[in-house]
Amino acid sequence: MTPTLTALPGNTQKLDGGAMYGNCPRAVWERWSPPDALGRIDLACRALLVEEGATKGRPRRILLETGIGAFFEPKLRERYGVVESGHVLLDSLAARGLSHTDIDVVVLSHLHFDHAGGLLSAWAEGDAPQLLFPRATYVVGRRAWERALAPHARDRASYIPALQELLAASGRLELVDGEGVHSAARSTTLGGSYRFHFSDGHTPGLLLTEVDTDRGPLVFAGDLIPGLPWMHLPITMGYDRYPELLIDEKTALLGDLLARGGSVFFTHDPAVGFARVVRDGKGKFSGEAW
Repeated sequence: MTPTLTALPGNTQKLDGGAMYGNCPRAVWERWSPPDALGRIDLACRALLVEEGATKGRPRRILLETGIGAFFEPKLRERYGVVESGHVLLDSLAARGLSHTDIDVVVLSHLHFDHAGGLLSAWAEGDAPQLLFPRATYVVGRRAWERALAPHARDRASYIPALQELLAASGRLELVDGEGVHSAARSTTLGGSYRFHFSDGHTPGLLLTEVDTDRGPLVFAGDLIPGLPWMHLPITMGYDRYPELLIDEKTALLGDLLARGGSVFFTHDPAVGFARVVRDGKGKFSGEAW
């Protein structure tokens, strides 16, 4: 039985368009992502809910990422362009009659705050952040975890030290080993229906989860391909550590998915969540939204 997939909105952001599009000229990228008066573009922090067939009377529920959440104090929320003050992902779960306590597994592509901050409770004056999803096993790539514990000066500000401490203390953390976009790595927690690809161009050990669906394989593209415009191979972010490597990894993954009739899931695209991989007569990759 194929799982049920649901895109869940999380808190949204407004970030500098030039940073999000790297060396792509503004005259090009502003056609795809119109900026505001401050040069910021709209970005989603979307999660993917995977609900499997019933096991022991209820479906197993797997959440791919948690978005940025609402853990920032007001000053930092403004600095990083987080639009909503409440925890939108929890509201999205509630709209489906669910709570964070109903989630069995949370898979994180990496631990930058815009992908993992939703694991924490919303900011409240004088309160320490609390780790949410108390029943869930947290699945993270080992090299992404090691990077979070000892970040480089270039991306140290992208991590939440308190989060790593809480995850380590939970006793529910699984680290997955593997390398390369054609990895066949698996998770003991998730089992054989889920496969992982790895990427190093954005951050070491980025974990890209592949799910079998009735539309073919679907890969949670994370920050390898944050949205539809980034399907074009030369388009990278200023946040990427090795843009040329990222382009090579993107080429390999998209070529593989094209051959298998696959799709990608975007976490940051403000309008599109699911897209089937296509390629035109000139060899340019793009996506057809579901």
